[in-house]
Amino acid sequence: MEEINLRQEKVTLAVLVGEEMLKNGGEVYRVDDTIKHILDYYGFKSANVFIISNGIFVTVDENSENPLSCMRNVHNWATDLEKIAELNKLSRDICSGKCSVEEANKKLEAVRGMRSYKGWVETVSTGIGSAAFCYLFGGRIMDMAVAFVIGCLLKIFLNRSDRKDLSKFIRHIVGSVITTIIAVLCHYFVDDIMVDKVIIGSIMILVPGVALTTSIRDFFSGDYLSGSIHLIDALLTAVCIATGVGVAMKAFMIIGLV
Repeated sequence: MEEINLRQEKVTLAVLVGEEMLKNGGEVYRVDDTIKHILDYYGFKSANVFIISNGIFVTVDENSENPLSCMRNVHNWATDLEKIAELNKLSRDICSGKCSVEEANKKLEAVRGMRSYKGWVETVSTGIGSAAFCYLFGGRIMDMAVAFVIGCLLKIFLNRSDRKDLSKFIRHIVGSVITTIIAVLCHYFVDDIMVDKVIIGSIMILVPGVALTTSIRDFFSGDYLSGSIHLIDALLTAVCIATGVGVAMKAFMIIGLV
C-alpha cells in the first residue's frame, strides 16, 4: 500500500508541476515534455499524457495490476515567466535526483507563493509601458504623461478586481471604459491632448499578446485544440476591449464631449 501511495504521489507531483506551468503561460508542448521527463525519471515507462490549454490527463502503467490516473482542470491563466523558469529548474532538479518527492512538493509550494515584484513596482512599470506605447503610436510629452497616469490607475483596478475574482472579460470591458473616460476628460480640460494616442497607448496593457503568441506556437506544434482555445480567448479579450472603448466613446459623443 505504501508503494502505491508513493507512486501516486510521484504522478501527482508531475501533474502539479505541469498544471502550474499551464497557469503561468507555459506552452502545451513544454508542459507535455516536462511531465513525461518527470514520469520517466520515476520509472513509469508506460505513460499516456494528454494536455490541452485547460486540462491535464495522465494515466500510467495502464496494463499493469495497479494503473494510476491523475487529472487537473486548469483555469485562470496568467503570464509569469519567472515562475516558468523556476518550474523548469525544479523539473531538472527532480530528474537529476537532487530532491525527493517531499522536497519537490515544498519547492513547488514556494514557486506558487512567489511574487515577482512589489505592487508599486508593477504599477509604475505598467504606467511606463503605457507611456512608451503612446509615444510609439505618435503621442507627445503631454499625451505620454496622461497615458502614464491612466496606466497606473488601470493596473490598480486590475489588481483589485483580480483579488475579487471578477470575470476577466468584465475586467477588460470596465478597464477599457475607465481608460476612455479619463482620456476624454483630460482632453476636455486640456485641449492639446490627443485622445486617440492616449487611449491606444493605455489599452495596450490589456491586449492579449501572450495568448495570441501561445496559440500560434501551439498551432505550429500540432496542438490545434489548445491553439484554438488560446486564439478564441485572445479574440474575445480583444472584443471586450473594443466594446469598452466603443461604448464609452459613443456615450461621450451623445453628450457632446467628443
